[in-house]
Amino acid sequence: MMLTQHKSLTQKSLYLAVMLALPAANAIAEEKAPEVAPQQTLEEVNVKAASVSEIGGYQATKTRVGKVLQDPQDIPQAITSVTHDLMHDQQISSLRDALRNVSGLTFNAAEGGRGGDNFNLRGFYTFGDIYLDNMRDTAQYYRETYNLDQVDVLRGSAAMLFGRGQAGGVINQVTKMAKLEDKNTVTGSLGSYSYHQMTGDFNKKLGDTTAIRVNVMDRHEENYRQNPATGDRPEIDRQGIAVSFGTGIGTDNEFYLNHVYTQTRDVPDFGISFFNKRPANRTVATGKIDDKTFYGGNQNFDNSDTRVTTGIFTHKFSEDTQLRTQLRSASYDRAYWAKTPHQTAANAVPTNASLVLGQNQARKSSYDTLNLQSDFSTKLNLAGMKHQVLAGVEYLKEDSYRQSLRNIGTASVPGYTESQVTGTPTKFDADNYAVYAQDTIEFVKNWDLLVGLRRDELRADYSSATSPKLSYGENSYRTGLSWHQTPDSHYYVSFSDSFSPTADLYQLTVAPLPPERSKTVELGAKWLFLDGDLSFRTALYRTTKDWERSTDLEATASILTKKRRTDGLEFELAGHLTDNWEVFGGVAFMDAKILEVAENVNASTGLITHAYAGYKGQRARNTPAMTANMWTTYTIAGNWKIGGGFEAKGERTGYNPSGGAGTNFVNGAFKPNVVPGYTRWDVMAAYEAKKWAVRLNVKNLFDKVYYGDVYDNGAFLTPGNSRTAILTTEIKF
Repeated sequence: MMLTQHKSLTQKSLYLAVMLALPAANAIAEEKAPEVAPQQTLEEVNVKAASVSEIGGYQATKTRVGKVLQDPQDIPQAITSVTHDLMHDQQISSLRDALRNVSGLTFNAAEGGRGGDNFNLRGFYTFGDIYLDNMRDTAQYYRETYNLDQVDVLRGSAAMLFGRGQAGGVINQVTKMAKLEDKNTVTGSLGSYSYHQMTGDFNKKLGDTTAIRVNVMDRHEENYRQNPATGDRPEIDRQGIAVSFGTGIGTDNEFYLNHVYTQTRDVPDFGISFFNKRPANRTVATGKIDDKTFYGGNQNFDNSDTRVTTGIFTHKFSEDTQLRTQLRSASYDRAYWAKTPHQTAANAVPTNASLVLGQNQARKSSYDTLNLQSDFSTKLNLAGMKHQVLAGVEYLKEDSYRQSLRNIGTASVPGYTESQVTGTPTKFDADNYAVYAQDTIEFVKNWDLLVGLRRDELRADYSSATSPKLSYGENSYRTGLSWHQTPDSHYYVSFSDSFSPTADLYQLTVAPLPPERSKTVELGAKWLFLDGDLSFRTALYRTTKDWERSTDLEATASILTKKRRTDGLEFELAGHLTDNWEVFGGVAFMDAKILEVAENVNASTGLITHAYAGYKGQRARNTPAMTANMWTTYTIAGNWKIGGGFEAKGERTGYNPSGGAGTNFVNGAFKPNVVPGYTRWDVMAAYEAKKWAVRLNVKNLFDKVYYGDVYDNGAFLTPGNSRTAILTTEIKF
């Protein structure tokens, strides 16, 4: 513990020195008059415009979430884009925090063998739907944003574009790529609860069409929660480096080679339990149990090492025709020992450093992938109509392993290490093949018809006595009808579906059951106002999922519900109201219900068992009736910027709908564990010069006690951070 404290103090002192030095160094640089270079005649080089124009701001104007580079305004499906500028102004470091800007999204707490980033979108899980540059990134780990330009969220079923997945939508992270310019940015931050972070973004032009870009990050933070016996707190300790090398940039033959390595060495936090159907807040013989009570200690760990290498080659046959191929090798290694909160018995408050209270979640996992994806896109005229054609193939090799860690201590003084395992490992080895095609046809002026079809085939070996091998094939469909009344308006109706088999994301059922299937019907509209500076969209949708699986890898009942549905309405605004006033916000209304209760196969008898009939018609867990978010900034006198906003979520529930009534029903009335709704306010103020900036962010301004994550089975929930102030200095050169 002393070593950890010394390291933290040393890092903090270093960051403080860097923060103080950055503005001073830049001021000296600005005072130095630039030398006037002699006039030179430069050789003409034919380089076309880069793929993505950097307009900046909170309004995204380009996305590849539809496989080809296009304006999100033209896609007949709801899309939310969290831009780099929005993440910058909010002092966002993790994907999780970036997604606070996405209405209709909630956070799941880790348990049951599943950890890392875990979200619900439109009431459905997304842990199988996280992507990095349109390639699968479904491993269980925590993602950072230091190497991201943008995060795109394509809402609704999307298997035609991405293959197997869930019903809520796709979360696609967009990597920072090398650019043809010399530009460098360094930041240093200090904040509450030992927060300190350094980032660096260094881009160097090496030739007429060649460049390299390096991004680095080092971040440490704690929070207000504390073990009452030891004083230990949850910790985030993460480092990363990302390299992007590009050559032929802006030409007809463009190649990028990207590598990212991210390391986490966290002390995990599994929150607190419920008492009387609400977050625990009571006094027992050994002390107080409330949102401040942390059951873990510095002995706990959540260690991960993520390495992703990607090659991207694009050949342009013409301005309208190109072949884009990506090849990726990725490895994700993770081991963790976390303490779940103790139930609220008389001895439920830690009184010593033994970590005996609560359950031990201790596992080790490895996930390796090899992914090849090639997309051909073109525009043409056929039969008197305009066509935008997309066709592609994909191959994905997966090798997955997970195993429990062995307690090398005792029952009263537990202890775990990454190297000591126990029990039989669970293994999954799969080959995935896919072919897909899509055509957008302008059959009448300003009217487009989109039709798409994908075929996925999977062959897998699985360490299961009941189903040692998997073999399946599924079709996925996407269609949409669009009316572009004017260049600034788009009205559409669309249909899409998705599927997910057993084993790749869940444990297998005792006997073969149908895969998850979901269907989304969406009616939407998108408008541009103020000469395109402000975008506004709305969507009315219905998503239905059949044979919903449990996300708990250790569950004994694999099927959660036989049929579930979310009906929803969304509104979203992004862009400039004036030259100095910028805004980003959204609101989502969700009516999520269970339509048919679960059917599971009894492991002993082989008979079908049904969940308690009372679950039919109940609101789906961890899905509030409404969520809303808003962020706005205003620039004053050219250099000063002030801003603020809120994140709000309605009341949520946590329960397991796959079994009997249990404690979820009292005298026949549905009484699950309830997570209170909340509104959290954040503010910022910054002074931004051309070459340097200083920014103050205050998160949770009113120090609201709220619970951001809920373990959806209802056992526990995790409090959000208390009021936190972060001061950041930034230099550009």
